[in-house]
Amino acid sequence: MSLKSINHVLGILEKQAKWQEQPFQRLLKFWPEVVGLVVAAHTRPLSIERDVLWVATSSAAWAQNLTFGRSSLLLKLNQKLPTPLVDIRFSTAGWQNPSVQRKQQQTVLPDEHPSYLGDEISRPEITPTKDVNTAFGHWAKTMRSRSHGLPLCPQCQSPTPPGELQRWTVCSVCAAKQF
Repeated sequence: MSLKSINHVLGILEKQAKWQEQPFQRLLKFWPEVVGLVVAAHTRPLSIERDVLWVATSSAAWAQNLTFGRSSLLLKLNQKLPTPLVDIRFSTAGWQNPSVQRKQQQTVLPDEHPSYLGDEISRPEITPTKDVNTAFGHWAKTMRSRSHGLPLCPQCQSPTPPGELQRWTVCSVCAAKQF
């Protein structure tokens, strides 16, 4: 058994890591060096798809300006990448400040929605019908059974879930008309 020096082993590991490194990750490392600090402050590489680099810019003016000089930028990038890029696309789409966290939209659970009727409604079995009139009759019967016993909207007199009346004092259709 031969013993190899730690420097030899580390050299082999470093070569393997560079070989296994993804082109986009490698590009991110040298992006400021290739484009310059000013341009790097107004751009953010997003992805490489089908050998095309997609870059987000802080404004449309930056996107247009960089598009004019993309051929020279492409040459510089291809000198440092293992697989050459075919093109670069600049756009303001995807430009967001990563340090500012976006507000996550709150998800409303079905039972928290004002139109939710709960388990008061029995789910009828769905049976496929070939006749349109029969299907419509089945649907109308289901709607009547669902709305039976619901309070009426004070404006349009249609059956309305209690949550809607509590929230808007009218049904959702009448509330939408007010906005």
